[in-house]
Amino acid sequence: MSDNKLIEKPYLRWFVLFITSGTLLCCALPILLVTLGFGAVVASVNYNVPGLIFLAEHKAWTLMLAALILMILAWVIWRPNQQCPSDPALATLCKNSAQWNKRIFWLSLTIWFIGFFSSYLLLPFRNYFDI
Repeated sequence: MSDNKLIEKPYLRWFVLFITSGTLLCCALPILLVTLGFGAVVASVNYNVPGLIFLAEHKAWTLMLAALILMILAWVIWRPNQQCPSDPALATLCKNSAQWNKRIFWLSLTIWFIGFFSSYLLLPFRNYFDI
């Protein structure tokens, strides 16, 4: 199997969305719930889903791994010399899949930025503005 066929598998894009969602679960969602007064929910979820504690304890590695995968996905989506087939049906399918790939990428990047902001930037902003 050539390298191009390997990186064009659709499950790769969904895998990236899953990995970046991990940054949201470990970092942004607990902070949001505690801010809204649902600290008991966060404690209960962390007790019942021990993998979330691991992600939160290793948030730097989680965010770096997700960022690396996002960079690879960006290269896969926008790499040079991509061409769709000349067959009209396959060309339409190719363009639709390219559009969905970009949507999934931007959704994943947004999730990553929310996780990064809540993990590393939210507290310094809060302290600076004395909220």
